[in-house]
Amino acid sequence: MRAAPSEARPAGRAAARPPAAAKRSVAPRAAAALVLVLLLLVVVRLPWAGDLGMHAATVQRLRHDLAHPGNPLVDADTPSPYYSPWMLLLGGIARLTGWSVFVVLRLAALAALALLATGVRRYVRALSAHRAAPALAALSLLLLWGTVLINWSGFPSLNSLALTVSYPSAFALGLAFHHWAWLTRALRTCAGWEVWLGLGALWALILLCHQFTGVVATLGALATVIAARPGRSLAPRLAAGAALGLLVLWLWPYYDFFALFSAGGDLEGVHRALYAYFPGRYWLALLGVAALIPRGRRDHRDALVVFFALGALVCAAGFATGHYSWGRALPAALIPAQLAAALAVVGPARRAVRVRWARVLGAAFAVGAWTQSGMLGYVVGRAALPAAVAVNYTRPWPGYHWITPHVRYGDVVMARDEPSRMIPAYGAYTVAAGYPEFFLPDEARRERAVRRYYTRSTPLGVRRDILRAYAVRWVLDGTRPERGPRLRPVAHGPGRQVLYAVLP
Repeated sequence: MRAAPSEARPAGRAAARPPAAAKRSVAPRAAAALVLVLLLLVVVRLPWAGDLGMHAATVQRLRHDLAHPGNPLVDADTPSPYYSPWMLLLGGIARLTGWSVFVVLRLAALAALALLATGVRRYVRALSAHRAAPALAALSLLLLWGTVLINWSGFPSLNSLALTVSYPSAFALGLAFHHWAWLTRALRTCAGWEVWLGLGALWALILLCHQFTGVVATLGALATVIAARPGRSLAPRLAAGAALGLLVLWLWPYYDFFALFSAGGDLEGVHRALYAYFPGRYWLALLGVAALIPRGRRDHRDALVVFFALGALVCAAGFATGHYSWGRALPAALIPAQLAAALAVVGPARRAVRVRWARVLGAAFAVGAWTQSGMLGYVVGRAALPAAVAVNYTRPWPGYHWITPHVRYGDVVMARDEPSRMIPAYGAYTVAAGYPEFFLPDEARRERAVRRYYTRSTPLGVRRDILRAYAVRWVLDGTRPERGPRLRPVAHGPGRQVLYAVLP
């Protein structure tokens, strides 16, 4: 087995660093600490956007029935890929403590932040012994994106992470960094069988917690193995770890993991947006691509170089073939590039070269921080932001707490669009799922029923039949619904929304 690269040598060399170099490492570490504090303050507010309603609904179902929770969004007894080991733990905590799902999701966010911070540190320390390397890497992961915001689960830009830190994707990404660090060490030290079996189980856990992040974790692990050039003696242990991971995936009782491979048709349209505004969203990461070039010249099987190549290949293939959901593997190309940009500042190059890299990287950090400065609004509120910063603020969703005095757990609410993505978070069901549901056989029929109900030309009798067919007790609509005399307004919400009770 080949020796570790020079920048990953023991810390004894780093300990001899002169005081001036030690002082230069303070700035990135202080900046990274400040960003971490900001993210901790975001957790207090827990801004709502995107998939938070889905994950809150999943915890709701598990807190009421850990063994047979049913579909998290609609009143149907079906499995769901959202029932992961992590959500099972959160549901158990909610059940035992009686805490609200939003309190539990805040705890999930804290756990995810801790895993991410420690995971990035462990993995980067496996690549470089420089004291500033983990902080530079963390800043690169958060800020080296582009000047057009991208908010997507599994994409750890600062603004995106502020909105998704409570999601399973953030937890899974933290586990992925720990997995890569553990795997790197295992390959260098010829670890025993128990370590490889543990690595296999952890790999399966990541895939079960968030399938797309699991793909990124898999590509990173594959790159790590390729870079290490393991001998034949390690092949049985690698195979045993992989086999155990596959066994865990097969035995998971809450859904059929392998059935997901044939259930991606509905995802392509949603994920096409990942390829939109591509240069604007990701151009700062080109600095990392440039940093990968000298790494590749020194060693064409460098772990970060191979990782980037695998991720770029999957994403390019997804775009070329129309499988746009493969774009969720973009972090597999971005993460190694971002890490390479950070490590170029502390790498083996001449001091003058490293100084130039530091200046360019600092400028890129400033651009990325300004682009994502709107996330400060999640800490201080949008009204406190200067006008120039407020334009970068992504307004969170308001939530539907105003319906809870009337709507009880398990009630079915007729709703559409954003409301259908939020209402299940409070324990109610909707007629149609607000998110793709791979194991819901009548998903298309439910969506047609909702569209037909909200179509003005639909006869009143047909609307009543739809309400009866799905045992609807409440309807969410505007101030003039024109849905017939069997609706009684009971509550008014923001945006001229009205909750109507369905009369018998």
